Amino acid sequence: MPRAAAHADVFTAVAESPRRDILVYLTAGERSVGEIAAALELGQPSVSKHLKVLRNVGLVDARREGKQMFYRTNAAALRPLHEWTRTFERYWSHQLARVKERAERAQTNRGGKP
Repeated sequence: MPRAAAHADVFTAVAESPRRDILVYLTAGERSVGEIAAALELGQPSVSKHLKVLRNVGLVDARREGKQMFYRTNAAALRPLHEWTRTFERYWSHQLARVKERAERAQTNRGGKP
Protein backbone atom coordinates (compact mmCIF):
# COMPACT_ATOMS: atom_id res chain seq x y z
CA MET A 1 0.00 0.00 0.00
CA PRO A 2 1.50 3.38 -0.94
CA ARG A 3 2.33 5.70 1.91
CA ALA A 4 0.48 9.01 2.09
CA ALA A 5 2.52 12.08 1.33
CA ALA A 6 3.77 13.78 4.49
CA HIS A 7 2.11 17.01 3.43
CA ALA A 8 -1.31 15.36 3.09
CA ASP A 9 -2.56 15.95 6.63
CA VAL A 10 -1.49 16.51 10.22
CA PHE A 11 -1.45 12.79 10.97
CA THR A 12 1.12 11.90 8.34
CA ALA A 13 3.08 15.08 9.08
CA VAL A 14 3.63 14.09 12.72
CA ALA A 15 4.42 10.48 11.86
CA GLU A 16 8.14 11.28 11.95
CA SER A 17 9.79 11.76 15.32
CA PRO A 18 11.87 14.83 14.38
CA ARG A 19 8.70 16.69 13.41
CA ARG A 20 7.07 15.88 16.73
CA ASP A 21 10.24 17.04 18.49
CA ILE A 22 10.15 20.31 16.57
CA LEU A 23 6.51 20.89 17.50
CA VAL A 24 7.25 20.25 21.17
CA TYR A 25 10.28 22.54 21.09
CA LEU A 26 8.26 25.33 19.48
CA THR A 27 5.63 25.25 22.23
CA ALA A 28 8.06 27.30 24.34
CA GLY A 29 7.98 30.11 21.79
CA GLU A 30 9.04 31.32 18.42
CA ARG A 31 12.43 30.07 17.20
CA SER A 32 14.68 30.36 14.16
CA VAL A 33 15.77 27.37 12.09
CA GLY A 34 19.27 27.66 13.57
CA GLU A 35 17.95 27.63 17.13
CA ILE A 36 15.81 24.57 16.41
CA ALA A 37 18.69 22.75 14.73
CA ALA A 38 21.06 23.46 17.62
CA ALA A 39 18.59 22.54 20.35
CA LEU A 40 17.52 19.28 18.71
CA GLU A 41 20.99 18.44 17.39
CA LEU A 42 19.74 18.14 13.82
CA GLY A 43 21.24 19.50 10.63
CA GLN A 44 19.83 22.80 9.44
CA PRO A 45 18.79 21.36 6.01
CA SER A 46 16.90 18.57 7.80
CA VAL A 47 15.13 21.03 10.10
CA SER A 48 14.19 23.20 7.11
CA LYS A 49 12.74 20.16 5.33
CA HIS A 50 10.68 19.16 8.37
CA LEU A 51 9.49 22.73 8.93
CA LYS A 52 8.33 22.90 5.32
CA VAL A 53 6.17 19.81 5.84
CA LEU A 54 4.79 21.14 9.13
CA ARG A 55 4.09 24.51 7.56
CA ASN A 56 2.35 22.95 4.54
CA VAL A 57 -0.21 21.27 6.79
CA GLY A 58 -0.57 24.34 8.98
CA LEU A 59 1.06 22.96 12.14
CA VAL A 60 3.60 25.79 12.26
CA ASP A 61 3.43 29.43 11.28
CA ALA A 62 6.39 31.42 10.01
CA ARG A 63 7.39 35.06 10.28
CA ARG A 64 10.21 36.70 8.36
CA GLU A 65 12.48 39.18 10.08
CA GLY A 66 15.14 40.41 7.72
CA LYS A 67 16.82 37.34 6.29
CA GLN A 68 15.70 35.05 9.11
CA MET A 69 12.51 33.03 9.42
CA PHE A 70 10.98 32.43 12.83
CA TYR A 71 8.62 29.54 13.44
CA ARG A 72 5.98 28.86 16.08
CA THR A 73 3.49 26.07 16.70
CA ASN A 74 -0.05 26.66 15.47
CA ALA A 75 -1.94 25.05 18.34
CA ALA A 76 -5.32 25.35 16.61
CA ALA A 77 -4.11 23.07 13.81
CA LEU A 78 -3.39 20.35 16.39
CA ARG A 79 -7.12 20.00 17.12
CA PRO A 80 -7.67 17.01 14.77
CA LEU A 81 -4.89 15.12 16.59
CA HIS A 82 -6.31 16.01 19.98
CA GLU A 83 -9.83 14.97 19.02
CA TRP A 84 -8.61 11.68 17.57
CA THR A 85 -6.60 10.79 20.68
CA ARG A 86 -9.60 11.64 22.89
CA THR A 87 -11.34 8.72 21.20
CA PHE A 88 -9.07 6.46 23.23
CA GLU A 89 -9.33 8.35 26.51
CA ARG A 90 -12.29 6.28 27.71
CA TYR A 91 -10.46 3.05 26.89
CA TRP A 92 -7.31 4.06 28.79
CA SER A 93 -9.28 5.37 31.75
CA HIS A 94 -11.03 2.01 31.96
CA GLN A 95 -7.74 0.12 31.66
CA LEU A 96 -6.12 2.20 34.41
CA ALA A 97 -9.12 1.63 36.67
CA ARG A 98 -8.74 -2.14 36.14
CA VAL A 99 -5.03 -2.01 36.97
CA LYS A 100 -5.81 -0.06 40.15
CA GLU A 101 -8.50 -2.57 41.18
CA ARG A 102 -6.12 -5.50 40.64
CA ALA A 103 -3.35 -3.82 42.64
CA GLU A 104 -5.72 -3.03 45.51
CA ARG A 105 -7.10 -6.58 45.47
CA ALA A 106 -3.60 -8.04 45.53
CA GLN A 107 -2.63 -5.73 48.41
CA THR A 108 -5.74 -6.77 50.37
CA ASN A 109 -5.06 -10.47 49.72
CA ARG A 110 -1.56 -10.05 51.15
CA GLY A 111 -3.05 -8.56 54.30
CA GLY A 112 -2.04 -5.00 53.59
CA LYS A 113 -4.15 -1.93 53.30
CA PRO A 114 -5.26 -0.80 49.84
